[in-house]
Amino acid sequence: MTPELTVTLMKQTLYTVLIVAGPLLAAGLIIGILVSVFQTVTQIREMSLTFVPKIIGVMITLAIFAPWMASSLIDFTMSIFHHLPRFVQ
Repeated sequence: MTPELTVTLMKQTLYTVLIVAGPLLAAGLIIGILVSVFQTVTQIREMSLTFVPKIIGVMITLAIFAPWMASSLIDFTMSIFHHLPRFVQ
């Protein structure tokens, strides 16, 4: 396995991870900011108020994007298995 191949594989892996995790992280970030603004405006300091909306939002986002995420991961896995002989040399 050459250094160039290793770097390419690492780049492809990191790109896939960012693309797959991106929608879930973005949903959690947006909901977290909205809940923080709501807590600041109303001066409510309930700790459970921050977690419940995030969990619900991430679950809804996961339900919406799950087929696309699975497809991306399957494509990446198929690519790894397809190029496996190049990795072993």
